[in-house]
Amino acid sequence: MDRNWQEEYEGRVAYIRDLVNGSGAAGIVFGNSGGKDSALVGILCKAACANTVGLIMPCASKRNFGMDAEDGRELAEQFDIETRVIDLTAVREAELSALRSIADLNDAAVTNIAPRLRMTTLYAVAAAENRLVAGTGNRSEIHMGYFTKWGDGASDFNPISDLTATEVFAFLAYLQAPRSIIDKAPSAGLFDGQTDEEEMGVRYSAIDAWLLEGVASDADLAVINRYHRRSEHKRCPISTYR
Repeated sequence: MDRNWQEEYEGRVAYIRDLVNGSGAAGIVFGNSGGKDSALVGILCKAACANTVGLIMPCASKRNFGMDAEDGRELAEQFDIETRVIDLTAVREAELSALRSIADLNDAAVTNIAPRLRMTTLYAVAAAENRLVAGTGNRSEIHMGYFTKWGDGASDFNPISDLTATEVFAFLAYLQAPRSIIDKAPSAGLFDGQTDEEEMGVRYSAIDAWLLEGVASDADLAVINRYHRRSEHKRCPISTYR
């Protein structure tokens, strides 16, 4: 059965509009990474709230300054989304320099700095301009825990968290988003040459087949279950004494 994307579009736009109006916020801010998820969130938010701004936040990776920034600008131009650019590279280097004076950093500690700096930036703009921060994580990434806790996993609301990566691509195609965003390999842009599927060791199509149909090869299911199990803490409320 074909998905009614127009109905999905109207429902999600209405949800965002009601949320913004009910919160008393003046607008929305989101991270315009040039990727599939941020593209869909940006389109929906702009349709719901004219005062939506997307931040392009390159941070060290060459891809951030090239392909991703170009795709983010193309999206913004096509859907008339206000765009601001802030280079976080120097901030990241300063943070790493300070941290290395007190700790030996492993790869996970280093790669998670950029997503957390981006979220700090989004919330600073939100606080300064009375905006809500829109989240951009999809169902596939959330199930796998493929996001940074208190980084790209932090937001005030998320209008696409129930959509798998496959569904996000289909939705973008319906909305006629830039083909460059739809066709390129998904990447968090954490370092040069990085792609989501290579890093996880499983394709989004396999993850989504498991989530939507309960079908997976033994090899794929082993990877999916391992990621889901190890990332459970990311999806749980903060542990408290009482």
